[in-house]
Amino acid sequence: MDQVQLATFQAVVETGSFDAAARVLHVTPSAVSQRIKALERAVGQVLVRRARPCVATPAGEALVRFAGQVALLEREALAQARDGTRLSIVVNADSLLTWFLPALAAVPGPAYELHTDDQDYTAGLLRSGTAMAAVTADHVVVQGCRLERLGAMRYLAVGAASLPADLALSPMVVYNRKDRLQHRFLASVERRALDPPVHYVPAAAAFVEAIRLGLGWGMVPAQIARPGLAAGHYVEIFSDKHLDVPLYWQYWRIGSEVLDELTAAVKAAAARALIQP
Repeated sequence: MDQVQLATFQAVVETGSFDAAARVLHVTPSAVSQRIKALERAVGQVLVRRARPCVATPAGEALVRFAGQVALLEREALAQARDGTRLSIVVNADSLLTWFLPALAAVPGPAYELHTDDQDYTAGLLRSGTAMAAVTADHVVVQGCRLERLGAMRYLAVGAASLPADLALSPMVVYNRKDRLQHRFLASVERRALDPPVHYVPAAAAFVEAIRLGLGWGMVPAQIARPGLAAGHYVEIFSDKHLDVPLYWQYWRIGSEVLDELTAAVKAAAARALIQP
């Protein structure tokens, strides 16, 4: 496979346009277009959807991952003479706040680029080639990746004591529109359809603070909720119920020593922090 064409394809997907890729590569837009067409002829598939922004087609997504894998291995080879390699990782906000950072600290060599997303969606960045590894709730293995079970994150439903006892009237605090934890918990404890008011608070620390201030109730990781409960910042909505969310580590299936070392550190950190089967 022509590495110049592959690098050009990666630049188009990363920048979102042929013109922007041309500026990054210091060539003309016409040269970018010719390289992409030549790569598509070689593969026999349309690889780039010409839109605003340009995105990889399903056939192109495999090449995005491949281009990133080649770049990672090249950076590792050069790291001995340069300043290290960079790992792009996507992790849900609750894991980032509670247990994940010690795993990164245990492997200090690489430079890390972290992305956050809901645990039900983090695997999507693996499919697109944006991330090399992900903490995800998705147990379906992404093509070209390995899957390791980490354990389960336990969530407790907590809120201010002043909130209405009827959950149909009590507002919920929700991380963002992808976050379905509160709705899943409601479905598990109520046999009626409920549609309570919702506050969207898309920051992990602010999410807990909103609950403490009485804006509503929400699902909080047990590691964070228990100290707040002991301090009287809020109460448990259902003291005998919780929600366990299984988490997995998916990462590119390539011969990368640093990725293998990080995987071992992530599994060790998860073994200490998460509920194990």
